[in-house]
Amino acid sequence: MSTEPPKPAARRTRLTPEREAELYEAVLALLREVGYDALTMDAVAARTHSSKATLYRQWNGKPELVAKALRHNKPGGIESIDTGSVRGDFHAMVCQADPEQMEKDTALMRGLGHSVHTNPELHRALREWLIEPELVWLDTLLRRAVDRGELAADNPAIPFVAHMMIGGFLACPLIEDRVPDAGYLSRYIDAVILPALGV
Repeated sequence: MSTEPPKPAARRTRLTPEREAELYEAVLALLREVGYDALTMDAVAARTHSSKATLYRQWNGKPELVAKALRHNKPGGIESIDTGSVRGDFHAMVCQADPEQMEKDTALMRGLGHSVHTNPELHRALREWLIEPELVWLDTLLRRAVDRGELAADNPAIPFVAHMMIGGFLACPLIEDRVPDAGYLSRYIDAVILPALGV
């Protein structure tokens, strides 16, 4: 059971983008170090030389803070990807990932691990701030492919593309004992996702 205090009703004052980025980086660093369950607002406040009251004025609690930090950590610009082909779009997305970032993302997944499945607030926050925007982008990518005639609208693999993408990312460390990189993801897209879509 969470021991975090309830959020206060005070109005939020806007942080500078630099200060917000600094807070998010501290949250992600703590998440990699201690995992979600052991991460506390006290620790974030101490790491960033801020008060807990300031944190609660900006975020409703730990789940929202973690979810927004993860969203902030995502490489920008995938919403603007439109290469003219579904294969080009997938590969353009993969090209934005660098090895250091992939390693950090893998550590973050380990830090969240069990908590995603046992903490409804965290799960809800992650869906709202991280997962849903990615699904909207993926849906746009696939709808464009259908409109171009690359994919049939009733292709049975379309609803499972997100599952395949996440599966490829998570399976690599478990099966191959290494962090997935752009080369691995490119091969995975060509060997698994595109054939499943009939491309």
